[in-house]
Amino acid sequence: MAERPGRQPRRPYSAQVVRTERLTPHMQRVVLGGEGLAGFAADTCTDHYVKLLFPPEGVTYPDPFDMQRVRDELPREQWPVTRTYTVRQWDPEHRELTLDFVVHGDEGLAGPWAARVQPGETVLFMGPGGAYAPDPDADWHLLVGDESALPAIACALEALPRGARAYAFVEISGPEEEQKIDSDVDVVWLHRGDRPLGEALVEAVRSLEFPEGRVHAFVHGEAHFVKELRGLLRVERHIPREDLSISGYWRRGHNEDGWQASKREWNARVEAEQESSPAA
Repeated sequence: MAERPGRQPRRPYSAQVVRTERLTPHMQRVVLGGEGLAGFAADTCTDHYVKLLFPPEGVTYPDPFDMQRVRDELPREQWPVTRTYTVRQWDPEHRELTLDFVVHGDEGLAGPWAARVQPGETVLFMGPGGAYAPDPDADWHLLVGDESALPAIACALEALPRGARAYAFVEISGPEEEQKIDSDVDVVWLHRGDRPLGEALVEAVRSLEFPEGRVHAFVHGEAHFVKELRGLLRVERHIPREDLSISGYWRRGHNEDGWQASKREWNARVEAEQESSPAA
């Protein structure tokens, strides 16, 4: 879900829900397929993402869907709402796209949709974007995130060759949210419980004895703990910017629309503060 210059051009796709599966109490899987996925590809990054398009209730769009036509012909309140999700798996042979959603009851838009959507329903989305894949030339890898980053972390771990040196820290609400990942890397599952979100992740990275050599790091999730870890890695550990994929996927108290509207300014302010730190 990290958006950077050089990402692939995105165009609208129309797919159908093939099947759904509840992976854990708070993680729902939705698999999309159909002829509308012809030409789709997501095989260069492990953080590929798509932007799902949710029309307001009662609004239908021309077929084939054309975002520019929607913007030209319909009032803004009838434009679709977008929500961004990482591609958990893309199967080009069967033309199936797998997305995993964090679900907290009726909270939010995409989570409740994923929990109730049925096979056969049509889904519109734009994509893919993406910017990160584990660098095979790195001496070791660091992957850190909360539930929102788990699909991308899982993809990265499964892309690493067997025997690659990597440390993966994933914060989840409790043991019931752990998932099986097809990797020989031992994921450190940090159970949040009643602790503040991200606190355990910051402690884990701070306590890690960094190996010698060049690290390639992926750190994503809630913006506040990502900010703290960015300072730790850039300022204290002096990891070059080009060896870091680090960004807030979301921010407490903001929906995606609000966060995306302020994200660029937030990131610029954080970077300016940390790069001017005396320890930098």
